[in-house]
Amino acid sequence: MKIAVLVKEVPDTWGDRRIDPVTLRVDRHTDLVIDEINEKAVEVALLTKEAHPGSEVTVVTMGPPTALAVIRKALAMGADTGIHVSDDGLAGSDAVQTSAALAAALEGRGFDLVITGNESTDGRTGAVPAMLAERLGFAQLTFMRTLEVGTDAASGERLTATGHVDVTAPLPAIVSVTEQIAEARYPSFKGIMSAKKKKVESLSIADLGLDISDTGGAHAWSAVEQVTERPARQGGTIIRDDGTAGTQVAEFLIAAKLI
Repeated sequence: MKIAVLVKEVPDTWGDRRIDPVTLRVDRHTDLVIDEINEKAVEVALLTKEAHPGSEVTVVTMGPPTALAVIRKALAMGADTGIHVSDDGLAGSDAVQTSAALAAALEGRGFDLVITGNESTDGRTGAVPAMLAERLGFAQLTFMRTLEVGTDAASGERLTATGHVDVTAPLPAIVSVTEQIAEARYPSFKGIMSAKKKKVESLSIADLGLDISDTGGAHAWSAVEQVTERPARQGGTIIRDDGTAGTQVAEFLIAAKLI
């Protein structure tokens, strides 16, 4: 079985994340790490590989040269090879353009399963997995909290607002996973050392066969028009129990339209 897993370099959620007021894009001049949900996606890919001996896991990312680090992290965890889509002309791409570039990188390689996180912590669109499925003509299983992969189909529990539904799709398929899916393993020292020797293929816009007039922020289908600084945190409302505390709390919640 050939498995691809998508990973992304994002600003560390433990740090101060902000939108650059000049570029109107996420400020990436900060600590950058592999998105935590992507680590879980890698774990699912590796568990699937272990359940199907002879399988191969390829890690795929789109990003600047620094994004090679997140591929190496996934390789250290146990993935076999990597694909790095990197070109200055892709900077500022939106979800539509990103899905086009990733689909071009994946197409024709015979992948049976493509595993992704349900959404990234910087973009938060949650749309790329479905767009990829449409572009590649794959079945899709999204927001999965469990996953079982057979020789010709994948199934599991899809998270919903009220619980879950049991779903099944034939392979090849795109699967996006939630935080509940698995706990990612830590790379071993041996894994870290071996990751340095594993093959990573680099692809440009020309390699993907994309039209440069359709790529990058200048040609994006969506755009941020304005950024407003987050207001400073203000003091909360203190309610003292003078016999009317319950009424005060209710009035506060009603005013905030919480009840």
